[in-house]
Amino acid sequence: MHRITPLSGIKRVVLSVAALLVSAQLFAQDIPETITVTSSAFAHHGTIPLANTAYGDNASIDLSWSNLPAGTVQLALICDDPIVPMPQPFVHWVAYNIPASASGLPGNLTKEAMVQGVPGLDGMINGLNGIRQTGYFGARPPVDGKLHAYHFRVYAIDADLGLEAGLNKEQLLEAINGHVLATGMLMGHYQREEQ
Repeated sequence: MHRITPLSGIKRVVLSVAALLVSAQLFAQDIPETITVTSSAFAHHGTIPLANTAYGDNASIDLSWSNLPAGTVQLALICDDPIVPMPQPFVHWVAYNIPASASGLPGNLTKEAMVQGVPGLDGMINGLNGIRQTGYFGARPPVDGKLHAYHFRVYAIDADLGLEAGLNKEQLLEAINGHVLATGMLMGHYQREEQ
């Protein structure tokens, strides 16, 4: 059984703070929020279906996007939940090297690091989520009386950055800093209640 040492706990807090700072720096650059992000699973501010949560089938939602700015070479995606005890926010999905020609992601996408055999997604990589695994990890809030929010944010990137597999949210944000042309977000909600 792996025990978390005080040092690893401190390291995690430092990394979380670093991610927040990089994220704040990105948005301090007046990056336009012009990308439209949608899903057939739920509407913006809608409820994420049980099948797309870790309490259900843990299947990733389908995503579609439009209004990409001119000069977009690649896309990246981060899904996180800012309403968690620690660390904040909890990361549910990191994906990058998504070709600009892709108009979205299919539902129930592979959780493998290298996405293969999916038309239009050649080169896409699933990064590391909050449980240090690749791919989508669905909503799994505690029974805490809170309606949790899940931000599926898409980033339009102006270059092929040659990003390797294994990046987490903090590393991805650092890598794309200065290369983001626009962004857009779909927000879903989920609340776990006593059964």
